[in-house]
Amino acid sequence: MAVTLTDAAASRVQAFLKNRGKGVGLRVGVKTTGCSGLAYVLEFVDEVAEDDEVFELKDVKIIVDAKSLVYIDGTELDYTREGLNEGFKFTNPNQKDECGCGESFTV
Repeated sequence: MAVTLTDAAASRVQAFLKNRGKGVGLRVGVKTTGCSGLAYVLEFVDEVAEDDEVFELKDVKIIVDAKSLVYIDGTELDYTREGLNEGFKFTNPNQKDECGCGESFTV
């Protein structure tokens, strides 16, 4: 089981953590919400919980809780710019569909 990230995503996470001035890594998870059922969650982590999985990639720690890992195993996190929009993009092999607005997905 793993979650990976591209060079662009790693660079952006490192910049966010540096600007924040603290934190051990980035939590990637899911929550129940939206039209399709699940939405991605990104947040900074100051302390790793006992049941967290930690993936160290490109000098970045990605922290995933056990419940979320089932839904996002194999996911690649990227950081993209399209016109005036920029943000993190998830490529999840488990995702079967997403809502029209792109805010939630189903597996």
